[in-house]
Amino acid sequence: MDLVEKESAEELFHAQAHIWNHIFGFINSMSLRCAVQLGIPDIVHNHHQPITLSELVMKLAIPNTKTACLFRLMRLLVHSGFFTIRNEGYVLTPSSTLLLKDNTMSVSPFLEAVLNPILVTPSYFLSTWFHGDGLTSFDAMHGRTFWDYAGHDIELNNNFNKAMASDSRLVMSVVVTECKGVFDGLRSLVDVGGGTGTAAKTIAETFPTMNCTVFDLPHVVGTLNGNENLTYIAGDMFESIPHANAILLKAREWILHDWNDEQCIKILKGCKEAIYSGDEEGNPRKVIIIDIVVDDRNVEHKSTETQLLFDMLLMTILTGRERTEKEWEKLFLESGFSHYKITPILGLRSLIEVYP
Repeated sequence: MDLVEKESAEELFHAQAHIWNHIFGFINSMSLRCAVQLGIPDIVHNHHQPITLSELVMKLAIPNTKTACLFRLMRLLVHSGFFTIRNEGYVLTPSSTLLLKDNTMSVSPFLEAVLNPILVTPSYFLSTWFHGDGLTSFDAMHGRTFWDYAGHDIELNNNFNKAMASDSRLVMSVVVTECKGVFDGLRSLVDVGGGTGTAAKTIAETFPTMNCTVFDLPHVVGTLNGNENLTYIAGDMFESIPHANAILLKAREWILHDWNDEQCIKILKGCKEAIYSGDEEGNPRKVIIIDIVVDDRNVEHKSTETQLLFDMLLMTILTGRERTEKEWEKLFLESGFSHYKITPILGLRSLIEVYP
């Protein structure tokens, strides 16, 4: 009681609400997932005017007895900023626009991939994992790494590739317009871990004189076909990387944040060797990284919270981590690179150019 008596009622209830918001945080995620699976953003969009609750019930073809429940779902999503009310009807916001299925930059595949029970369930066993063995909670629960699991589970692998492709479309649309100078003078580029090639396709289309290569595991690129300035090569980035003027590390789940420091250094050393192997003198050489740079000096900022949440996801399912600028710099120097440049233009992420 002594501790309670020292706190004012306002402080106590504020602390309780803070805890409750974190306890109930999963309901935000699952409510949004429910709305996407029901197709609510697309129904609202295709109505072409504010849609009332009764109209939404009819479009969803759900029982009228669920009307009150749908109202409660939409009330939360309005409060969360995914919809807004206009003329007594629901309309989209910028966030829900990014959930439309026909939006080429849709975040829906990413939502479906991350909220897949296969990825969510290991979080329930984090405390057990801390006392036990296994590189990650995912490994301890499933008996194999995420990469091994995805390599054998076609549905998970497809969902993951769709998620990465959707994110690549969003990010690369900004990169090739706002950061066009990054690619000046480059005659060739290899997208390491490039998945189905969304990022490389965007670069190849924007810079038709550049030869672009997507390099990933055989089960990812084995059946894919390229074109005049886009090719697919199967391989393992821990063994060797095809040579080019530049190496891009982004598309398949941001590459470097998936791995521990030792593995990252091995990848970066392979990149350094690749940009020097068999290339003509005088062409620029660099490694281009699109990844999170945690701003640990601004821990109250909302984007920092998202970065830290992503870091916890990585700790749960992979051996990687999100890194601060100092931690990135340490990796670059230990890999033999001389300097780097960070451009924080991609929201939660930054564009990093690393030079030999």
